[in-house]
Amino acid sequence: MTLRLGDTAPDFTVDSTAGTINFHDWIGDSWVFFFSHPADFTPVCTTEMGRTAQLAEQFAARNVKPLGLSTDSTEEHLRWIEDVNDTQHTNLEFPIVADADCEVAQLYDMIHPGESETSAVRSVFIIDPNKKIRLTMTYPMTVGRNFDEILRAIDALQTSDEYTCALPADWRKGGEVIIPPSISNEEAREKFPNGWEELRPYLRLTKV
Repeated sequence: MTLRLGDTAPDFTVDSTAGTINFHDWIGDSWVFFFSHPADFTPVCTTEMGRTAQLAEQFAARNVKPLGLSTDSTEEHLRWIEDVNDTQHTNLEFPIVADADCEVAQLYDMIHPGESETSAVRSVFIIDPNKKIRLTMTYPMTVGRNFDEILRAIDALQTSDEYTCALPADWRKGGEVIIPPSISNEEAREKFPNGWEELRPYLRLTKV
């Protein structure tokens, strides 16, 4: 199944380390960082799970719920969490989906046969409170994710939504934003009272 930006994230009901999860109900009014990993008790995955747990306050401050997934069982996840906590010096509290039959992984196109026939690659889905897919990333099994970029991308999406703006290359929270060409100067004066720098008629930079 091919999932595109703007699609409604497919719903599912599945067992997890936090009990049975109905995905759309679980999302509630939050954003979601839904990510897959190839296997429990493996080195790169252990560091990624640990990093997600270490960033719990950062995700919570953005109203984001992390949700992990692999094709291992709940029992394996629970045993592995002990290793994650011990080796990464953290306390992992977010749920990890148990997808032993690969149903959710197939639903979200997380199985890439060129990498593995049975294990998920490192997929990322950022999903908004309306259950819409807003951003996707896919990493190979040997390369861990960049969590600075994941948080930056979430900041960018939330800023774009709040201010009806676009974000330039390498944007960081607090940096200048772009007034979209679809917004006239008259509308922009109302939306962006700080004014703007016009580098070109189509490139107006402002602070929000």
